[in-house]
Amino acid sequence: MLAICCLSLLLVMMDVTIVNVALPAIRGALGGRLSTLQWVVDAYTLAVASLLVLAGSTADRIGRRRIFLAGIALFCLGSALCGMAPGATALVLARAFQGVGGAMLNPVALSIVANVFVDPAARARAIGIWGAMSGVALALGPVAGGVLTTYAGWRSVFWINLPIGLAAMLLTLRFIPESRAARVRPVDGPAQCLVALSLAALTAGLIEARDYGWHALPIRLALALSAAGLAALVLVERRRALPLLDLRFFRALPFTGAILIAICAFAIFSGFLFLNTLYLQDVRGFSALRAGFCTLPFALGVVACAPLSGRLVAARGARLPLLLSAAGLGGGALLLTGLAAATPLGVLLAAYGLCGCGFGLCNAPITNAAVSGMPRDQAGLAASLASTSRQVGALLGIALSGTMTGVAMRGAADGRAAMAQLPQASHGVWWGMVALSGVIAGLGLLSTGARALRSAQAVRALLEVSVPPPVTGPTIRPHRHIMSGR
Repeated sequence: MLAICCLSLLLVMMDVTIVNVALPAIRGALGGRLSTLQWVVDAYTLAVASLLVLAGSTADRIGRRRIFLAGIALFCLGSALCGMAPGATALVLARAFQGVGGAMLNPVALSIVANVFVDPAARARAIGIWGAMSGVALALGPVAGGVLTTYAGWRSVFWINLPIGLAAMLLTLRFIPESRAARVRPVDGPAQCLVALSLAALTAGLIEARDYGWHALPIRLALALSAAGLAALVLVERRRALPLLDLRFFRALPFTGAILIAICAFAIFSGFLFLNTLYLQDVRGFSALRAGFCTLPFALGVVACAPLSGRLVAARGARLPLLLSAAGLGGGALLLTGLAAATPLGVLLAAYGLCGCGFGLCNAPITNAAVSGMPRDQAGLAASLASTSRQVGALLGIALSGTMTGVAMRGAADGRAAMAQLPQASHGVWWGMVALSGVIAGLGLLSTGARALRSAQAVRALLEVSVPPPVTGPTIRPHRHIMSGR
């Protein structure tokens, strides 16, 4: 079951890195500005971030295997639509549809893992394997994307998802038992709409600020709408007996720290990958294949450090891997603060390796803190919130890194001249990533002390006392292989 759940992670994570490597080829074939490339990545991420919590709670309600299978099917259909997209706008819309399927995969698979591995140490090791699979996906993605883009065209990077998805569906039908929570929350339509509205307005404002300017009325309205939606979300959820976003979760310092760390780490990761893909191909003139191989140190760092992080969490807690993660992410970004068109390749590879090690070390403590401090009946919701924070971080990383760099390149006469300015224009982004690494270190210290542990215990007791009423309706029979009481 762990292997099948990891296969879904492979499907989604490999798609991220494949698409990044193919971005220059997509722009050459379909046209578009830098903001168009941002939307190709962020349309998918936006759909995932908006629907993760809904997908996790729905899976708890009607069955995790059902939602898991539906997610694979929609993801594969969206991949096919991306492969057939006739233009940039159609590709962006297809990516958003693909994200609907992606939202049903990772949090549901993670809740399956959390309910199978009930021992804390075993669960930490399983999550470490889960994190290592993301490294395998990242390792396969750039190389596979480079090979496919070079020899079969950029559309093939989407078609490759279909055989992987078909294998995942067949294995799920054969081996994954159906399960659901004994008690779940009702569907919270107003909150779901406010989440989607806030994220969409924020993303649009950040991405389009490059072309309109930060002081333009549409940008101000978009950012104000996002802030108003967030404020309305808090007010609505505080008044509901069984909210979609249970604000009591955030009273637990480990959970809150994990959410904020995930946003920072994934903002660094997504911005790092987006800018370096453009730099390697459009500034250094590397082919898609060579650019993919250059990013291998990042992926190998994730592969090496993710299982190590799981073992460290199981043996010594989350503090040490989080501090090491901050050092890796910050060190990698620091090496790029002086990026130039002729930066030695060895410096680039060292920066990629450090960043990969830092990214691999952060995932296990984030996920373990998110799901281990909550009642198991709410594993889907807690995992969804952790996954949502990752996607929000990725969303912000792409939007801000692209916009900050694009604003600095705005005076260029044409696209080629603009890309020549990319190294100098990106310096502020790298310094921002160094600062975010410091935030990760501070949150790691704050969320792993004795006070944080007491807050988590208090919140767990509170949630176990005020549980939602049992679900009514037809009972889903468990798989015959599942152990009694799971």
